[in-house]
Amino acid sequence: SITAKLVANLITEAGASRVLAMDLHSSQIQGYFDIPVDHVYGSPVILDYLASKNLPDLVVVSPDVGGVARARAFAKKLNDAPLAIIDKRRQAHNVAEVMNLIGDVKGKTAVLVDDMIDTAGTLLEGARLLRAEGARQIYACATHAVFSEPAVARLSSGLFEEVIVTNTIPVPEAKQFEQLTVTSVANLLGETIWRIHEDSSVSSMFR
Repeated sequence: SITAKLVANLITEAGASRVLAMDLHSSQIQGYFDIPVDHVYGSPVILDYLASKNLPDLVVVSPDVGGVARARAFAKKLNDAPLAIIDKRRQAHNVAEVMNLIGDVKGKTAVLVDDMIDTAGTLLEGARLLRAEGARQIYACATHAVFSEPAVARLSSGLFEEVIVTNTIPVPEAKQFEQLTVTSVANLLGETIWRIHEDSSVSSMFR
């Protein structure tokens, strides 16, 4: 996008010689930089938290077809948990979108996985479908808590057992709610910076 290219140019012109980014919305953004870019992920922090909860009958859900690779990687780290996909299709022009679920969530704990939560519209629609398909509990996970209006109202509506994010974006007190859990990426970023400084592998942290 034009915005991403502009930001890349500003960072480079400001004198940066290397960029460390976490969960870019699109990996192609790295191509806008003329300097090395280390792209890391917040998923290990969220995965550690989920693993500590020992959730039963877990199924990882991608809220759209575009997020399947992310959800599959997430599921693999959770002891090869089963995967489900929400498929949204518009059958014709001016016809409402139809949502279908690929996979089984009946009686299970569904974990919706995304890179960021903006208005939470996609997650809300997905959660409603999962409830209709018989999911017992629904958790939402994302690295970046953008929380544009009306995200907080949607996320605290009672559909979600818990909403798990990281602190890449500070969540002001006015946007905090009972179901929200904020995990810290401080140690993850610290380890990454140390590895860059020591010229050792960063990618091995996410295998």
